[in-house]
Amino acid sequence: MSFHTSNSLFPMTVPIPNGFPVQINSKPKNKIIFLDVTPVSTPIKPHSPNVVAPMRNNLVAPHISNDIIYENIKPVFTLLGIMGVLPITRPSACVNQFQIASSSMLYAILVFLSLVSYVLYLSLHKVQILRTAEGKFEEAVIEYLFTVYLFPMIAVPLLWYETRKIANVLNGWVDFEMVYKQLSGRTLPVKLYKKALAMAVIIPILSTTTVIVTHVTMVHFKPMQLVPYVFLEILTYMLGGYWYLLCETLSICANILAEDFQNALRHIGPAGKVAEYRALWLRLSKLSRDTGIANCYTFTFVNLYLFLIITLSIYGLLSQISEGFGIKDIGLALTAFCSISLLFFICDEAHYASHNVRTNFQKKLLMVELSWMNTDAQTEVNMFLRATEMNPSQISLGGFFNVNRTLFKSLLATMVTYLVVLLQFQISIPDESQNRDEEEEVPYNITSATTEAMTTSTTTIMTTVLTTLAKKKKKN
Repeated sequence: MSFHTSNSLFPMTVPIPNGFPVQINSKPKNKIIFLDVTPVSTPIKPHSPNVVAPMRNNLVAPHISNDIIYENIKPVFTLLGIMGVLPITRPSACVNQFQIASSSMLYAILVFLSLVSYVLYLSLHKVQILRTAEGKFEEAVIEYLFTVYLFPMIAVPLLWYETRKIANVLNGWVDFEMVYKQLSGRTLPVKLYKKALAMAVIIPILSTTTVIVTHVTMVHFKPMQLVPYVFLEILTYMLGGYWYLLCETLSICANILAEDFQNALRHIGPAGKVAEYRALWLRLSKLSRDTGIANCYTFTFVNLYLFLIITLSIYGLLSQISEGFGIKDIGLALTAFCSISLLFFICDEAHYASHNVRTNFQKKLLMVELSWMNTDAQTEVNMFLRATEMNPSQISLGGFFNVNRTLFKSLLATMVTYLVVLLQFQISIPDESQNRDEEEEVPYNITSATTEAMTTSTTTIMTTVLTTLAKKKKKN
């Protein structure tokens, strides 16, 4: 076997067996790259125990002791766990699970059974509610409202059912953090702990105040009757805060990833780096979809519940608008305002998160300068842009509907339609007070007419008698 070589210092050919040289210049420069497969990470080789590793941003074996996303939202998760609605167990750091046979689940069942028993006790013993509203219709609206206020109890078993999926989403965030640290060399800079702590403190205070104001202005409840309403009011608005933090986390991570991608392309532009960012973005897009799927039934119920509360509250306000705005209408106005605000924030935050994950990232890709990149890197960028088009990142509640500003507009339009129909139906029903006045006026008119007729007939008879007597005297 022989080798053909021409120059040992500057070889223009490659030594190949049997003397068949191949020119280096004749090799194809562009290779086929399978872009739909995530690049395999290089295995980490074991290092000697004598090697000194850096204390921060350890790239040799990146490890996160506590998952950053959970630690940032921990105050809200803790409060929901105390209320017994989100029984997530953490056997170790970065591991989130849902176990039916666990102490947290047993505690959640005891809290829920206590709440249900308390509500049944109040309803079975028929605790009197002294209404301050006047009028049969408004009393009925208030009674319906305070029955609907107890509906969020249904959300507790729904959250139990979806806790396993929520735990899987949190584990997905842990994987995202690990991959991001391997790619960028730093931990994920998410700073939402102060917001979560403020929500865990402020929302219970505001919810309790709202319930007290509503009950004082609309009905007079005993203090023992306020307990279930306060609990369910806090639960409703804490779910809104929990949803806000999830969507805000998606928005922040999408912006961080877009900025890191642009900074990486300014200095170096290999195809492998673009592929790694593409794989990381696909993880983020999947997390945005999983967020909607994991909270599907819970927030579908919350949106419908808020829609019903808003409709009844505004209906009660508009039905008595001709009589003027009174003290009893403060509770209805406050309930309507808070419910509309919560529904808007749920829809707006989901819309903002979807926009940042997809549309904003597409703008970053379109602004990339491709002229100085090689062919492989340009192909990767184009495939990245195509991946953002083919992978939906909208937050959908189990495929029933997308949570965005269009949903808020549709619910308001439907609510206006129902309000117009109900108000027309109310106008067509005659008022009882008017009927009573008409009934009282009818006997009065009949009596007066009869009296006048009797007086007229008596006068005529007397005149006739006197005229006859006068004629008889003249004849005599």
